[in-house]
Amino acid sequence: MSEARGLDIVGLFVESGLRAYGERVTQLSHALQCAALAYRDRADDEVLVAALLHDVGHLVDDHSQTELPDRHHGGSGAAFIRPYVPARIAWLVEHHVIAKRYLCSVDPRYVEQLSPVSQRSYAAQGARLDFEEQLALETQPWFGDAVRLRRWDDAGKSPAAAYPPLMEYRGLLERYFGPQSWGTAVLDGRWP
Repeated sequence: MSEARGLDIVGLFVESGLRAYGERVTQLSHALQCAALAYRDRADDEVLVAALLHDVGHLVDDHSQTELPDRHHGGSGAAFIRPYVPARIAWLVEHHVIAKRYLCSVDPRYVEQLSPVSQRSYAAQGARLDFEEQLALETQPWFGDAVRLRRWDDAGKSPAAAYPPLMEYRGLLERYFGPQSWGTAVLDGRWP
């Protein structure tokens, strides 16, 4: 991790997180639902932060029209937060995309459970993994966490879900991104 601290994560959610992205929820609602599911499943702090920020790539680099197997929001999101977080968090953010491809490869019925938006991005991101790609992912030390994160990602798209506000994660975000993680959004009233 870099000693340089200070990334206005909340500012990103203020500027871009309140927009919808094809699903029936906003980016912020989806992030908070995923974090709540991770908390419910007793995920440790690193996995919880990864669940909260797994789609940060959508906030910093809109790949909605250009998702490819080697260029997707998981990669851009991981690159964006990597200087501030432990390697595990960045790896999980990057690999939640390939974890979807993995789940669909080992269980073809999983594709049918995806939202229409996720089905389209699954195809654009490369669809099924071949056996060697599956094995390569399965041998990674954080593979199990990536699969859990993917399942929360797919489940965290309900317009009726109840979840804690972003403020509940202030301590965690400040641990990795410093006090600047809250920027001026809360202080100047831009935060709903």
